[in-house]
Amino acid sequence: MLPVFAMAQEAPPPPSALSTFMPILLMFVVMYIFFILPKQKEGKKTEQMRSSLKKGDKVLTMAGIVGVVAHIDERFVSIKTGDTKIDFEKTAIVKLLEPDSEKKHEADSK
Repeated sequence: MLPVFAMAQEAPPPPSALSTFMPILLMFVVMYIFFILPKQKEGKKTEQMRSSLKKGDKVLTMAGIVGVVAHIDERFVSIKTGDTKIDFEKTAIVKLLEPDSEKKHEADSK
């Protein structure tokens, strides 16, 4: 056999390990940037909101109950809704409702 034909039958070299795993690594980086980082940022913002609660703030709970903070403990919050006081863990507070946005919402619904 001629040397030219023998060279034509050689298999190409296998791809490097880095080029094999590069698409998977890139996928994890993209998922981290678009999913994990925003969720962490949102969690920090919510935790900061919960730590800054004070008596008289109007809040929304996970259960959908809107009320005014009557008493704050290290772990628990008492919320007054009408004539009733309900105790919740601070983690059950989802949102701090702003008085200005509530008045604007009431004016829009009329």
